[in-house]
Amino acid sequence: MAEKSLTFCLMDPPYESSNTATAFRMIEAAVAKGHDVTVFAYEGAVALSFAKQAQHPNAVHGRSLEEENHPTTKDWVAALIQKAEQAGTKLEWINCGLCVDERGVGEVIPGVKRGSPGDMLKAADASTNSLVIAAK
Repeated sequence: MAEKSLTFCLMDPPYESSNTATAFRMIEAAVAKGHDVTVFAYEGAVALSFAKQAQHPNAVHGRSLEEENHPTTKDWVAALIQKAEQAGTKLEWINCGLCVDERGVGEVIPGVKRGSPGDMLKAADASTNSLVIAAK
């Protein structure tokens, strides 16, 4: 276990605000510095790890699927989990089960767990510090 651990609570759904990209950068930086990280995805953020996300072409700009190479948040989450494994740190990604059921996004990528708001409290209690990145 790392000397310091951080908990992030994310609420924004994919692609709706810059909060998500900022959170991903902060999580990546924490993992790179050797911190254990717990992410609790709440509300729309449970869709960040939805396994059925698909890349798309951009007809407006005349780019094919391959040319557009649009990243999906599920791939970003997977890359963060992989980076933590390679760094020898822990990245635990927990989706709020109630929020998952409301949105129908129960099919998630490997490494993502289903939990409850109580898991956020447990993670925050066990962490050196916590950050809630709320929606507007």
